[in-house]
Amino acid sequence: MDIVFLIKGIIMGLLGSIPLGPIGVLCIQRTLSGKFRSGFASGLGAATADTIFATIALFFYSLVISFIESQMALLSVIGGGIVMAMGVSIFFKKNKVHIKQNRTGRKRVFKDYISTLLLTLTNPAYVLVFVALFASVGIDREGQSLANGVLIIAGVMSGASLWWFLLTGTIDRVRKRFRPRHLVMLNRVAGVLIFLLGVVALVSAFIPSGTENMLKP
Repeated sequence: MDIVFLIKGIIMGLLGSIPLGPIGVLCIQRTLSGKFRSGFASGLGAATADTIFATIALFFYSLVISFIESQMALLSVIGGGIVMAMGVSIFFKKNKVHIKQNRTGRKRVFKDYISTLLLTLTNPAYVLVFVALFASVGIDREGQSLANGVLIIAGVMSGASLWWFLLTGTIDRVRKRFRPRHLVMLNRVAGVLIFLLGVVALVSAFIPSGTENMLKP
């Protein structure tokens, strides 16, 4: 067992999470419209999905790569459609109700976690990103001991969770400066941006390209 593998896993978790796609926008929107726990729970959902992708890339890559390649178009359509629907939902969100729910503490944190977990899992092509990350930090995916593998995966989860904690924590510090009218504008902008990212993912299903160029949801 080598602690270096844990550190490398943390680095991969950070590098895999920092690029802000629809999930990043969604976590920011939920943090500003709700509370820190809402945005962070959403980030943890994405971190969990990234950990699953890293596990597949490390231990089961040869078993799933053919499925990913054969079903990429369908998966892009499904993922893009879900992202577009989420964008529309956020665009028309009624902030007055949302704010009232936050004041009474009835925030569905578990729902936030599950929604981003499932949304991120709609793009299994992100497994290839972790294949590249393994190579970039000098980890040989072949012949790793179970102990070192567990350290790597634990590091990925820790690194990804750390990123979402820092991001949503920073956003939460400025949340009180926002008024209801600002939240309305935020939802409009976030909804449109997430919808457009969904359109891009949907269109990519009909454009021949390598799976490594797929967008992360």
